[in-house]
Amino acid sequence: MALKALVLKKRLNEKKEQLEELRRAAEQLQTREAELEQSINEAETDEEKAAVEEAVEQFEQEKAENEAAAGKLEGEIKGIETEIEELARNAPKPQNPEKREENFDMETRTFFGLDAQRRDAFLARQDVKEFLTRVRELGKQNRSITGAELTIPDVMLGLIRENISKYSKMISRVNLRSVPGTARQNIMGTVPEAVWTEMCAKLNELELSFNQIEVDGYKVGGFIAICNATLEDSDLSLASEIMEALGQAIGYALDKAILYGTGKKMPIGVVTRLAQATEPDDWGANAPTWKDVHTSNIVKLTAATGADLYKSIILTAGVARSTYARGSLTWVMNETTKAKLTAEALVINAAGAIVSGQGNTMPVLGGDIVTLDFIPDNDVIFGYFDLYLLAQRAGTTLAQSEHVRFIEDQTVFKGTARYDGMPVFGEAFGVLNINNTAPTTTVTFPPDSANP
Repeated sequence: MALKALVLKKRLNEKKEQLEELRRAAEQLQTREAELEQSINEAETDEEKAAVEEAVEQFEQEKAENEAAAGKLEGEIKGIETEIEELARNAPKPQNPEKREENFDMETRTFFGLDAQRRDAFLARQDVKEFLTRVRELGKQNRSITGAELTIPDVMLGLIRENISKYSKMISRVNLRSVPGTARQNIMGTVPEAVWTEMCAKLNELELSFNQIEVDGYKVGGFIAICNATLEDSDLSLASEIMEALGQAIGYALDKAILYGTGKKMPIGVVTRLAQATEPDDWGANAPTWKDVHTSNIVKLTAATGADLYKSIILTAGVARSTYARGSLTWVMNETTKAKLTAEALVINAAGAIVSGQGNTMPVLGGDIVTLDFIPDNDVIFGYFDLYLLAQRAGTTLAQSEHVRFIEDQTVFKGTARYDGMPVFGEAFGVLNINNTAPTTTVTFPPDSANP
C-alpha cells in the first residue's frame, strides 16, 4: 500500500510540473495576444493583413491546445489526489489504540514534505537507524574523538538536498549542474545571418563560433551546536534538528552568493558581474566576449508613482537581453520593495473594489517575483536566470566535533556543500532602484574568521 502511494505521489509531482510549464506558456501567450492586437490595428496593406490573420490563426490554435492540455492535466491531478486519499483512508490502523492516541499529533503532521507512512519508512531504514544511533552514541561520549566523521546515508543525503531547495529560492531558477570536477559550459556564438544572392550564384561562407566558460568549486557551510538533551530524544526530533538547521544555513548563503557573490572563494553574483567596469583578469581565454554593462544595466529610476513607475520599469527591463534565454524574466526584491510596487499597482475595478494588478508576477511584462530579505530596500534585480550557471559538487557530509563544547553539554555537527557559479552573459541581467538612488552592488557576507 505504501509503495503504491509513493508511485502515485511521484506521478502527481510530475503532472504538477507539467501543468506549471503549461501555465508559464499561457502567460507568454497573453503577451503575444497583446502584441497581435497591436499588429491588427497597425496592419494596412493586404499582405500585412494576411500575415496578421495567419498569425492570429496560429495563436488561437496554440491557445486552444494549451487550454486543452492544461484541462486534461488538472483532471488527471484531481484523479491521482483522490486515489491517494483513498489509500490513506484504507491504510491499516495501529493495533494499540492507546499508543495511537499518544502519538496522534506526530502521526498527522508532515516531516519535510513526507506523510506519516513515508516518514516512518524513512526512519525505519537500517542505514538511517545506524546513522542516528552513531550520532547519539558519539554525543554521549566524554572523550575526544579523532576522525569520527559520519557519512550521511544516501536516503538522508537526498532529503538534505531537497531541504536546501526548500530554503534556497534561487536554486530552482538557475542552470544547476552536478559535476565531479572542473566544469566547462560550452556556448554557441550568435547565429550568423544568411546572405541573399542570385538563384545560381555561389554561396557565401558563414562564421559560427563556440565559446566556453569554466567554474570550479567552493565550500559553503559551518557548524551548529546541538543540545545533548536533543540527542537523547526521539529519532524524529534528532533528524529534524540537524536537517532543518543545515538546510536553512546553506540555502540562505547560496541565494546570497547567486546574487551578490564576490567570486573570491564563492560564486560570482549577478549584481557583482553587472558592476564590473573592466574585464576581470581571470576571464577565460575561450569565454564569450566580455561586455561592459555597468552603466546600461544598473539603473536608478526617477521617483514616480502609479502607471509612470511601471512604465519606467518596463522600459528599463529592455536592457536585459534574452538572446540565449529559454525561460522568462524573474524579478528579485525584498518584501518592503514588493509592498511598494503592489501599492502603486492598486486600481479600483468596476465593482468599486480595490484590486492590485500585481500579485507574484510583474504586471504587463510578466515574470515571477521572488522575495529575499537581504536585498536592500527599493532595489530590484531582474533577468533571465536560466543563464546563470551553478555547478554543484558531490560529497555533502555531517561530522561530529571533538567535544569543543563538552562543558556546555552540547554536541557540535558540521554541514558542508560545494558550489561555484557565474552569469554566463552579464547582459542578460539588470538591477534597478525605484527611488532614484544608485542600486547597491555589494553586500556584507559573514567573515571567514576561522581561516584568517
